[in-house]
Amino acid sequence: MGNSKSGAVSKEILEDLKLNTKFTETEIVQWYENFKKQCPTGRISKEEFQGIYSKFFPESEAETYAQHVFRSFDTNDDGTLDFKEYIIALHMTSTGKTTRKLEWAFSLFDVDKNGYITKTEVKEICTAIFKLIPKDELANLPADENTAEKRAEKLWKYFDKGDDERVAEGEFIQGVLDNDDALRLIQYTPSK
Repeated sequence: MGNSKSGAVSKEILEDLKLNTKFTETEIVQWYENFKKQCPTGRISKEEFQGIYSKFFPESEAETYAQHVFRSFDTNDDGTLDFKEYIIALHMTSTGKTTRKLEWAFSLFDVDKNGYITKTEVKEICTAIFKLIPKDELANLPADENTAEKRAEKLWKYFDKGDDERVAEGEFIQGVLDNDDALRLIQYTPSK
C-alpha cells in the first residue's frame, strides 16, 4: 500500500536496485526519501552532484573528477541523474564487484563514449584523479607517479599499446586485473 502514495520509490525500481546493488530495501527507501528531500524534482544536476561529491574530498579539487563520474552514470545523456542512476553510481563507486567496478572505470576513462580508451583519455582522467590527492600527500608519491602525466604514462604502459593505439573494454579490464599497480593508478584512496 505504501507505494501507492506519490512520494515513494516505485516497486519496479526498488526490485531492480535490490537485484543489482548490495543495498537492502530499507536502505534504498531511506536513500530515496533523502534524495527526494535534496532533489524534489527527482533529478540531480551535474552541479548538485559536484557539490555532493566535493564533500567527500574536502581537502581536494574534486570538481573535474566529479564531472567525469557524473558523465559515466548519466546513461541516457540528459544532463541529470535520476534516483536509479544515482544509487547505481553510489553502489559502483563504493561496493560493486571488481569486474563491475572495472566496467564502470572503463566508462569513466572512455571520455568520448566510443567504446575505446586512448592515451589522451587516460591522461585526462589521471589529471582529474590527481586533483583529488591532497597537497600534503603528493610528497609521498613514488617518483614515477608524482605528476598526473607520469601516472598516465605508467598506466598506459600496462596495456602494452603505442601512443596512437586504443584499448577496448576487455583489454582494459584484463590489464587492470592482471596488475595491482594498474588497479591502484585508476583510483584514489584517501590515506586518512
